[in-house]
Amino acid sequence: MIITSDIPVQALRAGIGTVTEEVIEQIQARIPEYARPSDDLYIKVIRMAVEQAVEGFLDRIEHPGVPWDPEPFRMIGKGEAAEGRNLEPLQTAMRLGARVGWRRLTELAEPLGLSPQTLYDLGEAIFVYLDQLADAAAEGFEEARAHAAGEIERRRARLLDLLLSRPPASAEAVADLAKSAGWRLPKTVACVALDDRHGAPALAPDVLVGVDRTVPCLLAPDPNGPGRAKLLEHALRGRRAAIGPAVPLAAAETSLRWAGEALELSRRGVLPRGPLRCEDHMATLVVFKDEELVNALAEVRLAPLAHLRPAQQDRLAETLLAWLRYGRGAGEVAARLHVHPQTVRYRVRQLEELYGDQLADPDIRFELEIALRARQAAQGT
Repeated sequence: MIITSDIPVQALRAGIGTVTEEVIEQIQARIPEYARPSDDLYIKVIRMAVEQAVEGFLDRIEHPGVPWDPEPFRMIGKGEAAEGRNLEPLQTAMRLGARVGWRRLTELAEPLGLSPQTLYDLGEAIFVYLDQLADAAAEGFEEARAHAAGEIERRRARLLDLLLSRPPASAEAVADLAKSAGWRLPKTVACVALDDRHGAPALAPDVLVGVDRTVPCLLAPDPNGPGRAKLLEHALRGRRAAIGPAVPLAAAETSLRWAGEALELSRRGVLPRGPLRCEDHMATLVVFKDEELVNALAEVRLAPLAHLRPAQQDRLAETLLAWLRYGRGAGEVAARLHVHPQTVRYRVRQLEELYGDQLADPDIRFELEIALRARQAAQGT
């Protein structure tokens, strides 16, 4: 913008003190966030910013080609972010300052002999300058917010590492890091094992996210709180994931370990794709905790079926498991298997011939159910 050279800049400078005081008074009177004592540190910063803004404007009029330094106003924007405010109070303060400055110029126009065109150019220059100050403050504000958000995320990542460490970290260390990360310590947590690293789902702000860990995971506080389980499952919809059991905070690693084992069984087709909850599949998780032992047990207990054709093995194994689970009534077992009761009776007679007195032993029946549940889960049925 071109400003005519007939502006008496020195005469304008003589009124800087009056303009600065009026701007400060207006800001404190009309913006609640700045209604502080005059000796307050932040008001001193605002005063300095107003003085720099007025001086800077006059410098630009006097030396239009000289670059200006936006850093003081970037710092003001950073200060607003540090104070926990948005930019609205600062923008309002800037507009107030511009109006005071414009009013002062119009009052001086006649005494200083400013032409209407010069006054118009000055007014336009004020508002161009205002936009530049606002842009510099916004840049500082966003930079500070990004830095603060990044620091919080880094602290939360360290907190997650600490909570999942073995052996567990001290309660004092966890509490200190949680406080600096702005994370409230919950009584219970549940960890989620994720099958991929395709970014974090949309989650509640208190969920700790570890998608970049060796085992991608989440840590959800108070998982059994009102509505928390549904929110978590909704956020994980469409992803292969396993939600570990709710455990005390100090046992977070245990929840993740169970979730990881459930996720592996999901990959193998033993458990559903998910998102699945460990608490709904505890029996399967226990059975598959030591597969070698379960396989050895199955080899012994299912040996009477080994000589049969695969289709016969499947029918009798299915019937025997239903018989063990739902009682010995043919009607109940038939309803579960969707077959005729007479079919169940025929199969049970076959099983009694194969197993003899073993089916009367409660310990053997218990081991048979374990072996048959493991067989059923391994087949994905």
